[in-house]
Amino acid sequence: MTSLLKCGVVGVGHLGQHHARIYNSLSGCELIGICDSNHDRAKEISKSYGCGNFTSIEELGEACDAVSVVVPTDKHCDVALRLLSKNCHLLIEKPLCSSLSEASSILDAAKKNGNIIQVGHIEHYNPVMEFLGKTADDPRFITADRLAPYSPRGSEVGVVLDLMIHDLGVVLELVHSKIKKIDAIGVKVLSASEDIANTRINFENGCVANINASRVSEKKVREIRIFQKNTYISLDFMNQAGHMFRKTRLGLEKEIVPIEKDEPLKLELESFVKCVVSRGTPKVDISLGYRVLEVAIEITRKIHDLGL
Repeated sequence: MTSLLKCGVVGVGHLGQHHARIYNSLSGCELIGICDSNHDRAKEISKSYGCGNFTSIEELGEACDAVSVVVPTDKHCDVALRLLSKNCHLLIEKPLCSSLSEASSILDAAKKNGNIIQVGHIEHYNPVMEFLGKTADDPRFITADRLAPYSPRGSEVGVVLDLMIHDLGVVLELVHSKIKKIDAIGVKVLSASEDIANTRINFENGCVANINASRVSEKKVREIRIFQKNTYISLDFMNQAGHMFRKTRLGLEKEIVPIEKDEPLKLELESFVKCVVSRGTPKVDISLGYRVLEVAIEITRKIHDLGL
């Protein structure tokens, strides 16, 4: 009988609780325990899923094969390094870290023991992205909008690292070209860093991406539009729906995109567990996570250079 992969979660707040829920339900793995600095919250979640409540990150790491790191971004590096010292494979929520130096520290520690690092860019596991990967073969112009109501959660970083980074990852995956130029603007509204941001990325192959992000919106929006020769694709990541227009001899023909809906986080964790068991390479490995972080930090720098 094959033994179950022993999994854990550090940080069981708004998002981390769902990591715990899904690990608890997945076949092939066992939710060993959780760890959270909020002891009341930790007791609540451990009781809900009948798993251990660890007060030490190192003790959780010793008990697990694989752990999700779902703490605030500025704590990612410290928590990841402590778990890697216990030889754990990690799923680190996006963004990978707050800085490239921290990301390099995690990369070096993971290489030391051959640990798998998957970065939680969840849209790469959204069924919408599967469709885009098959259809958007030569994007010429991309627009992406990601809007959300304000929440203190995630405000330890600016909106570029908090929200825009999702679409940066998607765009970098779709456009197979080096970046030629980045322009960016942003403004503070409710927090210490940018809450609204726009970037225009020019790629060496001629593709242009225009990306907007705001965390002071009345409603949630997660949409992308892609223009390529004879085709226009419009998709909604949140509702997992969309349509496209194709140019034919008879004119433009509209098609509803056939997307089989599913929970992206469940698909992401299933993929992580599979990669750990098979020693495979994650769809969003640390190298892609690092590259996306590098672009996000450059966009943030340009915004701050304008006097934010």
